[in-house]
Amino acid sequence: MNIQHTSNVYIGTYANQQDPGIFLYTLDTDTGTLTYIDSIAGIENPSFLAHDQQQRYLYAVSETLEYQGQAGGSVATFAIDNQAGQLTFLNQQPTLGEDPCFLTLDGNQRFLVLNNYTGGSICLYPLQANGEIGPLADKIQHHGSSLDPQRQSSAHPHSCTFDPAGNAFLVADLGLDKIITYHIDAEQQKFIYQAETASKPGAGPRHMAFHPSKNYAYVINELASTITAYSFDPITCTLDPIQSITTLPVGFTGTNTCADIHIHPTGAFLYGSNRGHDSIAVFALEQQTGKLSAIAHSSSGGKCPRNFALTPGGKFLLAANQQTNNVVTFAIDPTNGTLTATGDAIQLPQPVCIKIMGDQ
Repeated sequence: MNIQHTSNVYIGTYANQQDPGIFLYTLDTDTGTLTYIDSIAGIENPSFLAHDQQQRYLYAVSETLEYQGQAGGSVATFAIDNQAGQLTFLNQQPTLGEDPCFLTLDGNQRFLVLNNYTGGSICLYPLQANGEIGPLADKIQHHGSSLDPQRQSSAHPHSCTFDPAGNAFLVADLGLDKIITYHIDAEQQKFIYQAETASKPGAGPRHMAFHPSKNYAYVINELASTITAYSFDPITCTLDPIQSITTLPVGFTGTNTCADIHIHPTGAFLYGSNRGHDSIAVFALEQQTGKLSAIAHSSSGGKCPRNFALTPGGKFLLAANQQTNNVVTFAIDPTNGTLTATGDAIQLPQPVCIKIMGDQ
């Protein structure tokens, strides 16, 4: 008897409120094949998703400039059916800042933290026992600018990533060329500033990933098309740069911006996405030094790979190509980290975020 092993995969897209925006597929974790199950409408531009550790609730930003007549976007939560994976809408809260683009949960699963990209602010929400998002508890506004007059004329916090302990979170602010660390005062439900690290002017830090077992952190810089490796002090939550390496192959002269970054569960390989070169850059990660060395550049199988995800076991990588409306499955070679397209791809409108759950 053959037993099929599957995971639920949720894909966020850019979509009008009346159109399907979050799609549910199952992933065959033996073959990498994706099968459509369901989709849900009602949330405009659910461009970034997150879920709780118990996989009971899915959270989605609504990346808009206005919500219910006031400036800013919103954030929504859905209950996940524990059998089929279908979503049931629970509630929605305003972000009071334009274009929310990233959200995450703290280590104790008590709070949700969210970035407003255009609004330049960070929001804190308490999470209720039934999965609903409580009213906005705190908001911090970033101010300033950096080198690029078009992209960095004001603050643009692009991601908020909790440290491995789940206590402090680090905000990569593309507009300020800074990575700013905060922690949460749970009793007061307030953000507490902790530290900050300056990026190279014009770099545009976007997304961040921590090594699964060592004190290294990696930031992908959207504007400079680089990845900066840092040593991370878990006590002070400060970063010390180790290396900066290009995400592009030698000789590439076209226009490119970087987007997403992930580390293989083994900690041996790191991946970053290039939009323009339209590739996933593959790096080996030196465990003793934290430094990266380029291994390969694999076509993403489409145009503008804004987001990608690795299966928790590290067997497959799924790349979401926004401009060609497809998600492509790649097998990961466990010996050298390289990617090989499995031949499986799905079509859906403007996929920009992938979250993988279920049996691994």
